[in-house]
Amino acid sequence: MNGHVEGGRVDPRSTALIVIDVQQGFVNRHSRGALSGIVRLVEGWRAVGAPVVFTRFHNELGSPYETITGWTRLRTPEEQAFVEELAPFTDSAVTVIDKAQSSVFTPEGAQLIRDRGWSDLVLCGIDTDACVYDSAIAAYQSGYRPWIVTDACASTGGPEYHDAALLLAARNLGADQLVTSEAVLTQIGGPQGVDA
Repeated sequence: MNGHVEGGRVDPRSTALIVIDVQQGFVNRHSRGALSGIVRLVEGWRAVGAPVVFTRFHNELGSPYETITGWTRLRTPEEQAFVEELAPFTDSAVTVIDKAQSSVFTPEGAQLIRDRGWSDLVLCGIDTDACVYDSAIAAYQSGYRPWIVTDACASTGGPEYHDAALLLAARNLGADQLVTSEAVLTQIGGPQGVDA
């Protein structure tokens, strides 16, 4: 994956960081490792005063997740809660978008992005192969430039699903849209942290 941002500079004035579904119910042995990168990215983004949006997924009764795939998790307040590491940041975010679908492009999410005039969306979170990927594709199809931060997202299914999603994203969005947190933070002028 590319470690640098090509095809134009990421401008923090027209770019939002979208932190997707970093909730207790999505943290397991496969996804836990991405949390420090996500926190570092949020801290860097906030340090330059750029907009941060959080999404929070909930699985409604009778959802396709239940009726088609039999998946009934993410229904309790405990599972839906943001991870403790992000709690200090959610109150100062532009907003929290509650969603019952994978993509951030709910009616409210699409309206917010349009109203704010953001041209680029930097995406991180859980799951790379579901909500992150689907949000990136929806952004692309809606005329926005999506950036997937490869070291600040993960899949609860394991690294093979994370890697598969990045492979598809490289093909469908372009390999240049896959970036590291270090590359993105350098572009916006934020702190990169010791592990970047």
